Amino acid sequence: MIWKIATALALLVAAGICLFWKRKVSRSKASFENQVAALKKSHEREVEQMLARRQALFDSLIEGLLLLDQDGRIQFANRAFFELFDLEDHVRGKTIVEILRLPELIELIQRLKTESRVLDYELVLPGAKERHFNINAAIVQSENRQAGNVLVFHDLTRLKQLEKTREEFVANVSHELRTPLSMIKGYVETLLGGAKDEPETSEKFLRIVDRHVDRLAFLIEDLLTISKLESGRMVLNRETVSLNSVAQNTFEELRERAAARQIKFINELQNETAWADAERLRQVFFNLLDNAIKYGPEGGEVSVRARTISQNEIEVQVQNDGAGIPPGAIGRIFERFYRVDKARSREAGGTGLGLAIVKHIVLANGGRVWAQSEPERGATFFFTLPKTGFHPKK
Repeated sequence: MIWKIATALALLVAAGICLFWKRKVSRSKASFENQVAALKKSHEREVEQMLARRQALFDSLIEGLLLLDQDGRIQFANRAFFELFDLEDHVRGKTIVEILRLPELIELIQRLKTESRVLDYELVLPGAKERHFNINAAIVQSENRQAGNVLVFHDLTRLKQLEKTREEFVANVSHELRTPLSMIKGYVETLLGGAKDEPETSEKFLRIVDRHVDRLAFLIEDLLTISKLESGRMVLNRETVSLNSVAQNTFEELRERAAARQIKFINELQNETAWADAERLRQVFFNLLDNAIKYGPEGGEVSVRARTISQNEIEVQVQNDGAGIPPGAIGRIFERFYRVDKARSREAGGTGLGLAIVKHIVLANGGRVWAQSEPERGATFFFTLPKTGFHPKK
């Protein structure tokens, strides 16, 4: 009997011990699983943070970045790449041929099969606005084998445009300087050859030389002005300026030219004011009124008016009733040295920089400038300026 009781007690003790250890193991297993889950979650969070940092780093680059796998499929592209080529953010897994269809890129990737890297590869995208890219490409190594390619795209379009503008500017300046210089040289040589002994001829030639010297002086002055404006080196002394006063005083400077062509000046400005540099604003009015007088018909009219177009913006209009501007020229008249009628412009003594100077001065004073015209119905030049130095929040 005692033996049976002892056996039962031993069994109960054993069962209790087993239950105790089972619970302990279960708790340990749950704790271990929780620790593993926490570590896994922490690792996933760290990976996400690392990927986010990498994405932020690559998206901060102004160069387009493209990563391809060994099959030529896109694995990664940064924001700049999408913006450069105006693409949607759904290109992963596609080949570069599928999204861009550029034979030059296919050729570049083929070269990477035999070369470890290709530097300064030029890509030109034709179109209404030609675009230029410089591409640096290299293979990506993994365990001593090629795992893919990385391509970096540099947008050189703006640089190429500036180079072209500089070349055109130098060519135009050279031409504009050469013309009066050759005329001066020709007349001086004629005078030295004996014409100086003929008073009437001598005086005529000297007047022509004097006119071309003035043209050179105007050209150099305009070149210096536009150079300062474009480089930002011109200091503007902005203040509240009476538009009526500036326009009227400017026309007084041009009164003789207007009288010679019997041009009537109509000033419809009242008490309007603008926040601008008074001297530079005078230059804007001078160039616009001078053009309106030169290219208007004899006996015609030149008018100036203004209107408020927003809480802190005023619009000024300078109009003549001449032949107008051809539709194809409207978009180019503010370019340096652009002339609608080259022969007439040079005959009138223009440098070809007046409207370019107007544009830069207005922009520097915080305004906009444009023109409208209909054939045989004259032309109207518009520019806007702030009314005060205070700009309310929109």
